[in-house]
Amino acid sequence: MATLVTGGAGYIGSHTAVALHESGREVVLLDNFSNSCAEAVDAIRALTTSGMAFVKADLRDRDALDSVFDSHEITEVIHFAAFKAVGESVEKPLDYYDNNLGSTIGLARAMVDHGVESLVFSSSCTVYGQPDVIPVTESAPTGAESPYGWTKYMSEQILRDACAALPLNTILLRYFNPVGAHESGTIGEDPNGIPNNLVPFVMQVAVGRLEKLRVFGSDYNTPDGTAIRDYIHVVDLAEGHVAALEALAGGLSGCNAVNLGTGVGSTVLEVVAAASDAVGHHIPSEIVDRRAGDIEKIWADPAHATEMLGWTSSRDIHDMMRDHWNWQRSNPNGYKS
Repeated sequence: MATLVTGGAGYIGSHTAVALHESGREVVLLDNFSNSCAEAVDAIRALTTSGMAFVKADLRDRDALDSVFDSHEITEVIHFAAFKAVGESVEKPLDYYDNNLGSTIGLARAMVDHGVESLVFSSSCTVYGQPDVIPVTESAPTGAESPYGWTKYMSEQILRDACAALPLNTILLRYFNPVGAHESGTIGEDPNGIPNNLVPFVMQVAVGRLEKLRVFGSDYNTPDGTAIRDYIHVVDLAEGHVAALEALAGGLSGCNAVNLGTGVGSTVLEVVAAASDAVGHHIPSEIVDRRAGDIEKIWADPAHATEMLGWTSSRDIHDMMRDHWNWQRSNPNGYKS
């Protein structure tokens, strides 16, 4: 009996694989390395067990996916595999719709065909667009401001319809902005190319890989004019996925949306200040125009996660920056340092 983790070599998938192993589960990793690498699998195994199964495959390849289910006793699935950059999705919308929706449909079909009913889906706070009421609860209206956001919105609807018609039970984890790294400093975020997200960009500037940070917009209606997000430690997030699987194993049925966030919003400049404290020196930056697809501010109301999953975050922004910096300085060029 095993847990299949799609996108398992990626940033959140790798940390969740460790948390699953620590919970006593057997884990099967699946990834096509579109935004990860084989070295990440080695690092996961070093923290868990050298025998952790790994399959290189694309979820849109039905024969490969069937082979995974035929070869392993999969009883539950966590689905991370997706393209995930808001800005890039605006530039490459067809790639995002093809990959993200195709992967979700292919996986759900394979699960039903192989009699696997428990799924935790990696969704996103982008499904709320720019919310009218903050903090955001799960009952807030949904929509999106970017193709990436729409792929999450549409995937949620696909899974909601599948759960209503088929033997499938799903938790849609709408998480906010994952940052940080495992305390060992041996796994962390290692994006291909120039990072699209704030904290990995900041840390690559701090370690000398990039010259300076670009702050997208300083004229938002926020305390310092920069956008506000709810940043959550990736290990807290990983533990939330374990809690979601436990809820499904305990009999939770249907399709349920749950926010995973801290309930605290931080501006871009506040994050940069916390990162500078962790790094020990000033991080150079410049203000540039707003980026297409970005929203002004959002943070979670995490009360439903506590009620439904018994989960709450325990790490603050300083813990996040400390652990992210520990990973980056130990691996200045990522896994291939």
